[in-house]
Amino acid sequence: MPKTPSIKLFNLIKSLSGSEKRYFKLYISQAKKTNKYVQLFDAIEQQKIYDDEALRQLIYANEEIGSRKFSELKAYLYDLILKSLQSFDEKTSVDYRLTGMLLSVRVLFKRGHYDDCLDMLKKALQLSNNYEAFEYGLKILQWKKRIAYTQMNIDFLNKELEEIKQAEKKYLIQLGNLVDYRNLFLHVLVQIKKDALLRSEKKVANLKLFIQHPLLVDLSEAKSFKAKVLYHRIYGLYYYSILNYQEFYKSSKKIMGLMEERPIFLKEDVSEYISVLSNLCLSAGILEKYEEVNEYLEKLMKIKSNTVDDELKKFRQYYQNKLNLCIKLGDFEEGVVVLERLQKDQKRYDQRFFETNTFYYSYFYIYFGIGDYDKALVYLNDWLSLKSIDRQDLQSLSRILNLIIHYELGNSQLLESLHRAASRFLTKQNRVFESEKKIIKFIRVSTNEILSRKEIKENIVKLKEDFLELSKNPAENVIHQYFDFIAWMDSKILGENFGDVVKRKRSR
Repeated sequence: MPKTPSIKLFNLIKSLSGSEKRYFKLYISQAKKTNKYVQLFDAIEQQKIYDDEALRQLIYANEEIGSRKFSELKAYLYDLILKSLQSFDEKTSVDYRLTGMLLSVRVLFKRGHYDDCLDMLKKALQLSNNYEAFEYGLKILQWKKRIAYTQMNIDFLNKELEEIKQAEKKYLIQLGNLVDYRNLFLHVLVQIKKDALLRSEKKVANLKLFIQHPLLVDLSEAKSFKAKVLYHRIYGLYYYSILNYQEFYKSSKKIMGLMEERPIFLKEDVSEYISVLSNLCLSAGILEKYEEVNEYLEKLMKIKSNTVDDELKKFRQYYQNKLNLCIKLGDFEEGVVVLERLQKDQKRYDQRFFETNTFYYSYFYIYFGIGDYDKALVYLNDWLSLKSIDRQDLQSLSRILNLIIHYELGNSQLLESLHRAASRFLTKQNRVFESEKKIIKFIRVSTNEILSRKEIKENIVKLKEDFLELSKNPAENVIHQYFDFIAWMDSKILGENFGDVVKRKRSR
C-alpha cells in the first residue's frame, strides 16, 4: 500500500464537516472502537497541531513496530475516509447520482436486463436535463444506442436514431458553449483580480476589446441557463473594472434573479450565488444603498452551505462586506465589535484564508477610524508584508496609507525612506495617479520642521482643493472608493477625529 503523507490525512480529517464525521462513524459502525484506524481517526480529530510521534505512541504504546506499519495504517484510514465521502456525496451530488445510475446500467446490461437498463436511463436522462449535465446526456444516449444494437432493435433505431442524433448534436453545442463561457469568465476574472482598479489605459482598452467577443454580443448566444449566468457575470466584472458601478449593480441583480428562479441549481451548488450576493453588497454599498446591503448580508447568512469550502466562502464574504459597511457608514466602533467577533469565529478555519489584502485593509481602516493608530499600523505592516499579486490595487493603496499613518504618528525620520519606497512601488504599477503624487508631495513637504502649523494647514487646504478638482476625472476619483481622503483632510483642517468627520458626512 502506498504511503500517505501524514499532513494529508490530518488536513482531510480537519476539513470534514460535522455531518461528514458522523457519516464516517456510521460507515465504519461495524468496526470495534479498539481498531487502530478508529483510534487514529479520533486521536487526529482531537489534535490542534499535527504531532506524528504522539499519535504513534498513543496507537502502539510500547509495541515494537516498523515505520512502514504506521504508514500503512495512515494510508488505510485515508482511503477509508475517501470511500465514506464518496458514499456521502452520492446522496447529495447530481454527478455522483448520475455516475451511480450509469454504473447500475452497466451492471444490468452485462446480465441482459435491457428493459431495466432503459428504465434507469430514462430516469437518468430526466435528471441530467434538469441540471444541464450535458456530458451525462451524451453518455445516456450512447447507452440507448448500444442497447438497441445489442437487441437488434431495428424498429427503434429506424424511428429514433435521427432524434438521438439531433439530441447529441444539441448536447455537444450546449456543452461547448458552456466551456467557452467558463473560459471567458476565467480570463476576465484573472485580469480583474490582478488589479481591480485598472491603472493602465492599455489594460482597459484590451478589456473593452475583449468584451466584443462574439459570445458576448447578445444574451441569445448563451445556449443554457448556466451559460446565461456566466454571460451576466462576465459583464458584471467588466462593468466593475471600468467603474460603471450602476451597471455592475444591475448585472448582479439580474444574476440573483436568474438563480432564484431556478432553485434546483442552488441545491447542487451555492458557490456562485454566494459570489453574486457579495457583489451586490459591494455595488449597493458603492451606490450608497445601505439598507439593501443589510438585506443581502441577511440573505448571505441564510444560505445553506453544501460543502466546507462554501461555508468558508460564505463566512469570509459576509465579514468582508459587513466590515466594509461599517467603514462606509463611518460606524467604526461597531466595526471593532464585528472585527473582534470575526477574529474569534475564524479560529475554526485555516488562518491563511484571512491573511489577505482585503482583510488587512479592513482591519487597518477600522482601527484608523477610531484613532488607534498603533493597532492600525500593526495590520498595515501585515498588509505590506504580503507577497501575493492578489489585489495589486490594494497593495498600491497600502503604500499611500503607510505614509499617512506615519505622518499621524509623527514618525518624520522614517518618512523620507518611505517616500522613496512608495514612489518606486507605484512607478512599477504602469501608472501613478495624480492624486497619489499630490499626497506624497504634501507629506514630504509637511514634515519639514521649518514649516509652521499655519503653513501646514494651508498646504492641506490646497491638497483638498486639488483632490476635489482631480475627482472630476473618473480615473482619478477611483482611489476615493477605498479610502476617504477628503474626510482625512477635513479632519486635519478642522482639528477633529477622522471617524467623526466620516460619520457626519454619512449622516447628511
